[in-house]
Amino acid sequence: MKDFQYEFPEDVQLVFKQFPLNSIHTEAQIAAEASLAANAQGQFWEFHDLLYANQQALGREDLISYADQLGLDTARFTTDLDNGRWKSAVQADQQDGSRAGVNGTPAIFINGQKYQGPRGFPPEGLEGVARAYLGMGSGN
Repeated sequence: MKDFQYEFPEDVQLVFKQFPLNSIHTEAQIAAEASLAANAQGQFWEFHDLLYANQQALGREDLISYADQLGLDTARFTTDLDNGRWKSAVQADQQDGSRAGVNGTPAIFINGQKYQGPRGFPPEGLEGVARAYLGMGSGN
């Protein structure tokens, strides 16, 4: 989807909402908050990608290490984690998701419609659906 967004920046907007599955993943909440702390320093997607590449290592010290790897201000990042600066933002995203019928991750919406494609969401499937919604045909 990122490539599709870059191809059509005027037509496609990628929005990420936090929806930590705390009952399944004990570190999901802090990881979600950490991604917003990284976002505050302009590194959301880079941090997101590190989290997904290291899903088994999401403890506080791991998160601080990822922030350091990205060159973030780790003192600011750590303070954000420790004082729960982003907790209410994560909770608000979760409430939005619940109202929209999200019950797991990932959940993808295109023009307000939940994408119910095959498990794993193959990029070509998502791009095809997005093209149909946007009236773009099958490609260039």
